[in-house]
Amino acid sequence: MVRYVGVGNMVRLIRAIGIEPYLIGLAGYIEGDFRRWSAFEKVPRVASYSRDGVIELMPTSDGAFYGFKYVNGHPKNTRTGLQTVTAFGVLSDVETGYPCLLSEMTITTALRTAATSAIAAKYLARKDAEVMAIIGLGSQSEFQALAFKAVNGIRRLRVFDIDPTATGKFKANLAPHGFEIEVAASAEAAVHGADIITTVTADKQRATVLSDNMVGAGVHINAVGGDCPGKTELQRDILLRADVFVELTEQTRIEGEIQQMAPDFPVTELWRVIVGDATGRRSPDRITIFDSVGFAIEDFSALRHLRDLVEGTDYYEEIDLLTEPTDPRNLFGLLDLPAAQPREVEQAC
Repeated sequence: MVRYVGVGNMVRLIRAIGIEPYLIGLAGYIEGDFRRWSAFEKVPRVASYSRDGVIELMPTSDGAFYGFKYVNGHPKNTRTGLQTVTAFGVLSDVETGYPCLLSEMTITTALRTAATSAIAAKYLARKDAEVMAIIGLGSQSEFQALAFKAVNGIRRLRVFDIDPTATGKFKANLAPHGFEIEVAASAEAAVHGADIITTVTADKQRATVLSDNMVGAGVHINAVGGDCPGKTELQRDILLRADVFVELTEQTRIEGEIQQMAPDFPVTELWRVIVGDATGRRSPDRITIFDSVGFAIEDFSALRHLRDLVEGTDYYEEIDLLTEPTDPRNLFGLLDLPAAQPREVEQAC
């Protein structure tokens, strides 16, 4: 039997714990796994691209457990009432190869993406940062805001989206959570005076969400929306002025903002800053960028976190996913087929 955490139980669990405590706990697991980065197998995600989107597998292992996530990204889905991103994940015991947890990861991906962003800002943003601008108020935006509040104490938001419906949704969803929200008339107005800028737009194209003249000294940019080949949000000149930090370099060069740059453009992997092997923010007036595309270790952390949370609770069900014959060498015997009967031959008239 395999433990299965479906959408219903995931929602019940988060409501019971509270989303901010959940994010704080998840951030702790991610940061802890980044501290043992060298223990993991690391490969760029396996991606299948089409005209309308991408389907990806994201695997990793620390030698004791193996995890993977199946995830898609199809921006046009919302036109037909479907979500842009859906996902599920599996955590398995390396010793036996048996899966021990199967979980929804649509909600979990949103949570782990936001938690990773907040961890990066913890090490890269100025310590006196108080105001965050968010450009793009789609399905990831509330999670980003809540993670930055939970992990970094950010409560003042300046936001912009070209869709008034998205703006209304964002304000309504965050109304109970103690934010001071200012809706800006443009992206330029939103980033003016912000200490942290989060870009999290959904269109699958090269775009200039932030231009060079919009970014002043000392800003930390949390670039989330550019996460596949051909999709970026930052004008190239901003990268030339900034210190850029990534998850896995070879993956980000294909999918992140740095796909605009030469193959030898210098970047620093975030785990090195966390363990103290590299400098994060060098001075208060430097521009820092977390070029986030998402990496399998973060999903592995999220699955471990969830496995530990549901232990001894009723927030999962057991499903009959694995075949378990009484004799493991006699798989066919499990079918217990009746003896074959000879066919009756129809007589011709």
